[in-house]
Order: sequence, then structure tokens, then C-alpha cells
Amino acid sequence: MKLSKWKMIIPMVAVASLAGLAIAAAPTQAAAASPVNNTQAHPVLSAADLAKLPLTDRHLNRHEIANLATVLGAYHDAEGTSLDPDAFVNSFTLDGVFTSVLVNQSYQGAALKNVVNSTAALFPDVHRDLRSITVHGDTVSIQLHIQGTFEGPLQTPAGVLKPNGAKVDYPTDDFFFLQNGKIKEFDCLIGLSAELGQLGVNFDWASAVAAG
Repeated sequence: MKLSKWKMIIPMVAVASLAGLAIAAAPTQAAAASPVNNTQAHPVLSAADLAKLPLTDRHLNRHEIANLATVLGAYHDAEGTSLDPDAFVNSFTLDGVFTSVLVNQSYQGAALKNVVNSTAALFPDVHRDLRSITVHGDTVSIQLHIQGTFEGPLQTPAGVLKPNGAKVDYPTDDFFFLQNGKIKEFDCLIGLSAELGQLGVNFDWASAVAAG
């Protein structure tokens, strides 16, 4: 499986704000899923794998390569074609947390499974176009564009937004903070206005100005 093929799914919140969760193709020699625990369990990244990634600095030490492998392994476990919620949760520390920065909504423990399971049906063909990966010690930062087809439905305050076949392509920034080879924090910041606009949800500035 080529590392150049990246996909992702996108968790949603009920207020129609969307939080990106990246899903990547499995690196070479991906480790088999293990029961949820706090031991190290991640795939191995070869020199060939690393050469295909858009790294800002290719001089990574073994610790940094292992951290990157953990992040890519978590992406793989949350990808629609290889969905493994237990393995995804196992990529985090026992108190690890995923946060959608824009809406300040977090998921932890068993709730991490809900993020993975509930969003797979919304954008089943979502593609992750990685633009830049920076690894510095226990921090992994990724810039990307999220692309896919909206197959919803999505519950909003105004009612249900039905699947409309809309194509999305919007910028996202993911920040991972690792501890002992596992994800301690995963913060996601998406281009929300671009995404909602592409879904057909447009901001009404005239009404807002008039109300003010």
C-alpha cells in the first residue's frame, strides 16, 4: 500500500461545526491491532516510507520516527476501509484527548470510539492531501487539505442537512503531542468557513449587520 494515498474521516458536532480527524494509509509492516492497553504498539516506518512523506526536516532521530509512526498508525486505524476503534483508542495514553479547537469540544477514553464510528458514514470517501509534516521531539504538526463527498445526513440547529453530494476541499492543521510513544493530545483546527460554504451553508452578513 502506498503512503502517497492518504484518507481521512471528519468528526462532526451537532451545531454543524466540523472537526477534522485524519486517516492515513498504513505504513510498511503495520503492526496488528492489539487489545486496548498502555503499551507501545505502532507500525514501522522504513526509509522508503519516510521518503514519500512531505517532511519539513528529514533528519529525524529514532524517537521522532517512532512518534510519527504512532500518529500515522492512529490515522490508519480510523480510516473507513480499515476501521478499528479499539486500536485507535490504544494509540492514546490512558488519559489522552482529542480536541476540536474551533468549538472547544473534546473526546476522551471510550468517547474516542464514538468519534471514529459516528463520522465514518458522513464522508466515506474523504481524502487527506498532506502538504507538510513537522516532527520535533514529542510534537507532530501536520498541514493538509481535506477533500471528500458529503453523504451525511448532518443534524443542525435548523434541522437535518441531507446528503447533497457536495465536494469539500478545505485546509486543516493537526497537532499531536506524544508521551512515551502514545498520543497525549490531538488538537485539530479546520478551515470551518471554507468547509461550511462548500456544504452549501453560507453566512448571512447582511442580516448580522442589520441586527447589530
